[in-house]
Amino acid sequence: MSEPVVPQDTAPRRRDPEARRREILAAAAELAAEHGPAALTHRAIAARAGVPLGSTTQHFASIDELREAALQQLADEIDESLESIGPLVADIVEDPSHAVAEILVFLRDRRAVQSDIALIASGSTDQRLRALALRWNERLVEILTPTLGHDQALALSVYLDGATVHASLHEEPLSAEHLTRVFTALSRLPAAREVPARPEVPVRSGPAGDPDRDDLPDPGPRRTSEPTH
Repeated sequence: MSEPVVPQDTAPRRRDPEARRREILAAAAELAAEHGPAALTHRAIAARAGVPLGSTTQHFASIDELREAALQQLADEIDESLESIGPLVADIVEDPSHAVAEILVFLRDRRAVQSDIALIASGSTDQRLRALALRWNERLVEILTPTLGHDQALALSVYLDGATVHASLHEEPLSAEHLTRVFTALSRLPAAREVPARPEVPVRSGPAGDPDRDDLPDPGPRRTSEPTH
């Protein structure tokens, strides 16, 4: 008895352009995080996404547009980490342990750290992407300033940049004890004092060579020459 013939579905599959675009963008973001923005080429992205080479140019007009979209996606992913830090800011001075724990989650996330480094690298060489690279730091300063003050918030933001670079170069990030000590010290920095400007002293001047110029020191009474004998 012969096997029953199972009819095959010969109907063409519907293409989902938006899904294909997301695949390409996800592949580009992965490559940018792993190897830096300079590694992004149409061929490398298509190979990572498993799509035909022409698909990348079909959905993105240029490699610059694709690179910027990939970095935008990385920035959006990093921004999500701020959502967990925000509620902990109120206690950061008296008990920074909760904020430190959240920062360590970020520093131990290799993808998040690599994404941040990719953004810093791109922003340092491409002025068009600088605002994107600075977005996380500026938002962090904005969140911390009402509680700590601007100078202290800026100091913590700059320190976390360094901690991120450290995490990218080492197997383990800085310890919780180290982060706690630094957080405590920076959050309690004294506020900067404004130095009052010196008042300007008006300078009066007369014509050059004028003996009556009042901006020159008084030479004293004039001597009259005595007749010689």
